[in-house]
Amino acid sequence: MTVESQRKIPRGESAPGCPVYVDDDGVWHVRDFATARAMLRSTQTRQAGFGVENAVKLQGRMRLPVLFRDGPEHREHRRQTARFFTPKRVDTAYRALMERLADEQCEKLRRRGEADLSRLSFALAVAVAAEVIGLTGRRPGMAKRLELFFAEKAAGNRLVALAREARGNANIGFFYWLDVRPAVRARRRERRDDLISHLLDEGCRNDEILGECVTFAAAGMVTTREFITVAAWHLFTDDELRAAYLGGEEKHRVAILHEILRLEPVVANLARWATADLSVPGAVVPAGARVDIGVASANLDPGAVGPDAGRVCPARPLADGVHDAALSFGDGPHRCPGAYIAIQETDVFLRRLFAMPGLRMVTPPTVGIRPEIASYELTNLRLAVG
Repeated sequence: MTVESQRKIPRGESAPGCPVYVDDDGVWHVRDFATARAMLRSTQTRQAGFGVENAVKLQGRMRLPVLFRDGPEHREHRRQTARFFTPKRVDTAYRALMERLADEQCEKLRRRGEADLSRLSFALAVAVAAEVIGLTGRRPGMAKRLELFFAEKAAGNRLVALAREARGNANIGFFYWLDVRPAVRARRRERRDDLISHLLDEGCRNDEILGECVTFAAAGMVTTREFITVAAWHLFTDDELRAAYLGGEEKHRVAILHEILRLEPVVANLARWATADLSVPGAVVPAGARVDIGVASANLDPGAVGPDAGRVCPARPLADGVHDAALSFGDGPHRCPGAYIAIQETDVFLRRLFAMPGLRMVTPPTVGIRPEIASYELTNLRLAVG
């Protein structure tokens, strides 16, 4: 099935085809919304992908980051840390920070006259996530250290892979010594209401806290940067959508951002391991099988999101129980805890950015895909003002 699409990022299938099928490697692929959501919510699956296969080798020697855990321990951790991500917490503890940081990035653009949006948005996302985590009092340059770490990609050539692994280890070492360790030492002296303090109260070691910081950095900084860029790209290239966004109240602006995210999920595929036989339409996924959940395809399922699923339509009718962004924030036990934060900081920044006199897009971004996590990378969206 082909639909007219306004997607900027090509993601393979343009709409759900065969809802569930198994390939020659024994991997089961889920493309329809209902089955995808059921898989993400199932207590008979466990996390796969995102490097979990390497992380579990450390099990028994250290507590794994929350991203790699499942079951009662994972649910309890999520319950205890949920307070850091509530709408009330965001509005009272982080909104003023978001506004100040957004103003700083806009001022940076005004002074320079031209800038790369991905650099501006990353600086904002890093600072907001750092506040939630507790990475305050850090050395200057944390955004650059994290950018260098996340820029390292997998390589097929063994020598190249070893070199990249060495650079990655060096970058994560700098992040630990210059950012994480000082924050941990400060929280040992005096607790604050942040994630690092919570982890210390749970008895976590420094290396375990580092693992959580890296996980939250990837989830809260990199993905937000990419979404801010793709949302701006849509607004620059759609006059009607931009006018609706700039002229709308907050609930209308948020609806537009959710709809863009539904169409452009930062992570297109999520993976799970089946821990028991799972019934799906027309088949049974056997225990031990790997399941590839096509978020980008499921988000175009007309049974969930209505007709013209490939177009941006903030007022579209959604089926009962379907989130405004569909499955772009995941679902079930591993649904992104920072969903509200990401949308709020995107709105705070874009509202200020598009209010700048003479703002224009000089060049559209270069699109890259990180196949290991099926996410897009947008670079060199050049902005100019004046």
